[in-house]
Amino acid sequence: MISSLGDLCRSFTDSLEDAIVVLNTKSPFLEVGDQILEMAFAYLEDGVVFYKKDDPVNAMAAWCYGYGWLDAGIHLGLITTSSSSFPDMIDLRGTIPTDCIEKLEEKTIRYRMMLSDAFLAVDDAPDASSPLYPHCGLIREVVAKWKGSAEAFYIQSDAASALGSYSYAYGWLDAGVRSGLFRITGDRHLFTA
Repeated sequence: MISSLGDLCRSFTDSLEDAIVVLNTKSPFLEVGDQILEMAFAYLEDGVVFYKKDDPVNAMAAWCYGYGWLDAGIHLGLITTSSSSFPDMIDLRGTIPTDCIEKLEEKTIRYRMMLSDAFLAVDDAPDASSPLYPHCGLIREVVAKWKGSAEAFYIQSDAASALGSYSYAYGWLDAGVRSGLFRITGDRHLFTA
């Protein structure tokens, strides 16, 4: 269980340390795997920069979002790592200092709305007969599961765990767009595409 920002950063760093793209050079998905891994590393680094600038709210959000990218890449068979993925149950309550609570609340509300809008702004890209099509449903299920967890945390006034869950779910959805499983039908600014 992750109970501190240090634990979250270490867990994410450990997962990325030996992560590799597992496709051969002739696969059209090699570039997708490379981009997903690149995004995960970028969000690890962003989180470290935020943390060093005494911004634990954005550090936590970046690490959880990056973890979503990594785990989506693992699930899609594009990336492998020997370390475990994001824990099924996170408890980030108390990890954000009290002087950052206002920022945490604001960011949690904003990410709650952004994820809801993003979820409605995509359609499945592959034809229903494609072997890729079932993965669209699986990614939607993961996003819905973590969005549901975030909502439960939000109702319990645990904004840190809510933001972590929203961010993780958003990473999965964004990786689904980047991998070509979803096409954007709404606001493109909600995605890194």
